Amino acid sequence: RIGRRWELVDRPDDRRRHDAPTPRTGGVALFLSFFIVSLVVYLVEYVLNDPAVPDDALRLRGVLLGTAFVAVIGFIDDRFELKAGPQYAAQFIAALIAIVHTVFIQEVTNPLIGEPQPLSDVVTFAFTVIWVTGMMNTVNWLDGLDGLAAGVGAVAALLFAVHSYNLARLHEPMRVNVALFPLALAGACLGFLPYNFYPARVFLGTAGAMTLGYALATLSILAPARIATALLVMAIPIIDVAWLILSRWRRGVRPSQAGRDHLHFRLLDRGWSQRRIVVLYYGFSIFLGSLALLMPSGLYKLLALMVLGVLTVVILGWLSRTSNQD
Repeated sequence: RIGRRWELVDRPDDRRRHDAPTPRTGGVALFLSFFIVSLVVYLVEYVLNDPAVPDDALRLRGVLLGTAFVAVIGFIDDRFELKAGPQYAAQFIAALIAIVHTVFIQEVTNPLIGEPQPLSDVVTFAFTVIWVTGMMNTVNWLDGLDGLAAGVGAVAALLFAVHSYNLARLHEPMRVNVALFPLALAGACLGFLPYNFYPARVFLGTAGAMTLGYALATLSILAPARIATALLVMAIPIIDVAWLILSRWRRGVRPSQAGRDHLHFRLLDRGWSQRRIVVLYYGFSIFLGSLALLMPSGLYKLLALMVLGVLTVVILGWLSRTSNQD
């Protein structure tokens, strides 16, 4: 009702071909459900009680503050349609909020030897900014079909929760409560999905896409090896974004310009139904995320990501060629 009253609606056009004007205020519900549940857990476990791991309290506070910040910026964009510059500036500030609260990529695991390799401060800063802003844009661009971004986000968050719980239970039992936060995000996505699945009654909007992207990016940093899980779960959207940036750059088109050259739009234009495409994405996300949990070696995860990357690029190249011929 608020979306319709304030004219916060997406109207059918050449890019999004839904049947009628649809509110894009679903991100407000997604943010509030995730934020309120996470805030309650944070207050109970890290404020009212002495935290077992004080550093986790700082990091999780950064996740909550950053999520609130991007949700507000996203809502402003949904209301006033900000230009690309202010949006990128807000995403950079959001990444700084994470870094200030020590949510950063400080080391990476060498897949050949299985040992963590520390990064310099400059590389840590750059990697974290790229990861956080990249994930927000990936989710935003993924949100092109009904239920696509929310469903893939739910899969990723559930796998984060399982992975975080398993790691904490085996190695750091005092950190097991961290798994509740991606679980809350998964619950928010699953609760929203019935209203967003085709035919959608409400869209995520920028507020929802930025909330989901920022939460996934920061929660994936909070436990070792979850970035590898995130890369595999989100592999197809991430590769699609990289392909689009290079393809648009070669054609002299701004990467931020809206278009129908995303993989899911190309499949839709080839006659696939929305539900078929979305379920296919869900299936790949579940399969690849499960591989990330089951594979003991980082080398195997890297090889799986490389094979998937090659296959996705081949499919994108074929779709681009056939679209040009048509």
